Amino acid sequence: MATQIALFNHKGGVSKTTTAFNLGWMLAARGKKVLLADCDPQCNLTGMVLGFKGIEDFSAIYETGGVKNIRDGLAPAFESRPAPMEPVACEPIAGQPNMHLIPGHIGIAEYEVTLGIAQELSGSLVTLQNLPGSLHHLFQLTAKKYTSDYIIVDMSPSLGPINQNLLMTSDYFLVPMAPDYFSVMATDSLATVLPKWKTWAKQAQNLSVLQKATYPFPIVSPKFLGTVVQKYRLREGQTPSSAFQKWIDEIEQGVQQKLVPALKGCDMLLPEEAYASIGLAVGKPLLQMSDFNSLIALSQKHKAPVFALTDAQLEQTGIVLERTKKSMHSFGGLFAEAADRIIALTEYAARH
Repeated sequence: MATQIALFNHKGGVSKTTTAFNLGWMLAARGKKVLLADCDPQCNLTGMVLGFKGIEDFSAIYETGGVKNIRDGLAPAFESRPAPMEPVACEPIAGQPNMHLIPGHIGIAEYEVTLGIAQELSGSLVTLQNLPGSLHHLFQLTAKKYTSDYIIVDMSPSLGPINQNLLMTSDYFLVPMAPDYFSVMATDSLATVLPKWKTWAKQAQNLSVLQKATYPFPIVSPKFLGTVVQKYRLREGQTPSSAFQKWIDEIEQGVQQKLVPALKGCDMLLPEEAYASIGLAVGKPLLQMSDFNSLIALSQKHKAPVFALTDAQLEQTGIVLERTKKSMHSFGGLFAEAADRIIALTEYAARH
């Protein structure tokens, strides 16, 4: 079974998609086989990975027939087709043979209400018993086809049934944050929402109708890997400016005083020794980095992570080029450290 890691925060604009792409690429560069799953109806990850510039570009993977995107993959379950689910025929990723993409589809939003009804655990569930386990089944089926070690799930910024399902059927989760007031609020909100989701998942796991389904609801207990704090500006190239540092401190305080205790209370934390094994106190950011600035536009243009752009792709010369390459090197080091931490944490849990 591939290890499934969800990137989740119901606050938007926190770099979930860029983190999924860059972190996935670095895990792949570490020799791990990675499957990216675009579960946001806005399909930003698909656009970034494949270099799409407009809606028209998506038609090539939507209209060629076969199971080419997440909606096609889920259709047998959600549209009550007699045929069983098939693995998605994933898109290869230029420059990184160890990574594949399950493209997103705006139509996945159409399944939100139906899944919500199925997850009510009501008397009507018998006719919808295959839905709660279908997303996890599709990902694992596809991961098996591509012998993936990790499935990185990019989620939309919402508290809807699809996100509830995606997070609670993942093995681990990361919470991307931006240093602002709304991320502080989101931390408080998650401390309330996630224990409720965990209670729902435990009920679902104990429901025989879901365990006997064609696509059984998985018996997993998602664990918190840490936060990812990004999108702040540096002061004199070294530390966050005071305005950003204020929010970073408040986020960290909220995570340690509210989110971590809430997660501990519902068994969504790894043992303290696991975090200590990578030199990280519980609640400290797993990854913290400044804004990518102009690198993000070039990354999207060339379908390459911010740390792997070539001199030609940077389109710069002289001191500007040297300064940009220094930033790239710094970002590469931070993503490498984060990838190593994730590998260490997931392998620690596997051993224990």
